[in-house]
Amino acid sequence: MHDTTFFTPVAVTVGAGHKRMLASLFDMHEFLTEFPPSRRRLSYGAAVKACEAARAGEISPEAARDALITFAMTAGILWPSAQPAASVKPVARGRGGYAA
Repeated sequence: MHDTTFFTPVAVTVGAGHKRMLASLFDMHEFLTEFPPSRRRLSYGAAVKACEAARAGEISPEAARDALITFAMTAGILWPSAQPAASVKPVARGRGGYAA
């Protein structure tokens, strides 16, 4: 069995605003094992099978990562990759054109 690190970790939501980074096949296996049975869907089974196949060396770790991403998207737990950007907008009043 192989425990290979992913090229790019996958971030998933594990609670109210909490993020968990899954960076290897071991992390993926552990997360999937802990995932509540009541929330498991078809994509969960595919992710488990992909993880097992990757650990056995039958498929690439990146293919297993793709299955994990599909599962996380379907389950609604994929952490948003783009964080909201704060911006400063000029206004017509005050010194320098910015609100005080």
